[in-house]
Amino acid sequence: MMDQPLSFHHIPVMLAPCIEALQLAEGGTYVDATLGGAGHSTEIAKRLTTGRLIGFDRDPAAIRVSGERLAAFGDRIRLINRNFSEIKRTLEELSIEGINGALMDLGVSSHQLDEAERGFSYMQDAPLDMRMNPNDALSAYDVVNTYGEEKLSDIIFAYGEERWAKRIAAFIAEARTQKPIRTTGELVDIIKKAVPKSARKDGPHPAKRTFQAIRIEVNNELGGLKQAVRDFADCLLPGGRLAVITFHSLEDRIVKTAFREMEKGCICPVDYPVCVCGIKSLGRVVTKKPILPDARELAENPRARSAKLRVFEKTGDSTIK
Repeated sequence: MMDQPLSFHHIPVMLAPCIEALQLAEGGTYVDATLGGAGHSTEIAKRLTTGRLIGFDRDPAAIRVSGERLAAFGDRIRLINRNFSEIKRTLEELSIEGINGALMDLGVSSHQLDEAERGFSYMQDAPLDMRMNPNDALSAYDVVNTYGEEKLSDIIFAYGEERWAKRIAAFIAEARTQKPIRTTGELVDIIKKAVPKSARKDGPHPAKRTFQAIRIEVNNELGGLKQAVRDFADCLLPGGRLAVITFHSLEDRIVKTAFREMEKGCICPVDYPVCVCGIKSLGRVVTKKPILPDARELAENPRARSAKLRVFEKTGDSTIK
């Protein structure tokens, strides 16, 4: 992977709404929690003079490519090959007490889908992998070939919201008794056999939901997401904003809930005459309804069709307990 050409193809989703939402200040400190191909980061960096940008990505290739693309901005840029869940530890190591804004663009990046050998896409035949960080131990091959049928069914249903989860898991379990399922193409063929023909006439590709579910499991995408959102908000300076782009209902539900709880603050029962928990509101939800891609963006970038942008603004000096 390390000697591949610098060929990330990246179209940043809802770029203009994100830049507007962050209310960038020339001297501010900002975090791109999911660098990808540096599409959002490039536009943020262009607007900084004395400020700085910290970029996170689990994928070493993304760090390498982003480093090339952001090199012109010099020491205003600091790239971190870590999961964004480590935001507090990282800021402490960098002696940064607070940030003016952050962007979290969740889900799989365009280059990971486009690079067949990464095994994310159900449209290209490749080894089953789906690891955002190729150095991680668990791969899609492990999930598909070693998870019990019931556990596999639960994952496909919970993370893929797939109505045919049990049937798909049963077909996978049966197929792997003959030989290991090694490629995305083999998995797609099994899923197509499992999903009734009548259910394949309309809607998305029959493998879409199952591939989403396996990818989420491999990369533990939902584990700790709520806490990470709260940690990022906690790191904001007063007036700072957190913008989060989600691509499916599971992510969006977590972000929406976290934002609502941070705005509400107090968790005491409603019949308590006074607050005894001591938890104060951290700020306000800027987007009462999520911002969606406009028609022009959808025409130019169909992958943006399921994207939702939510924004939270920190107020005062309170912190989350």
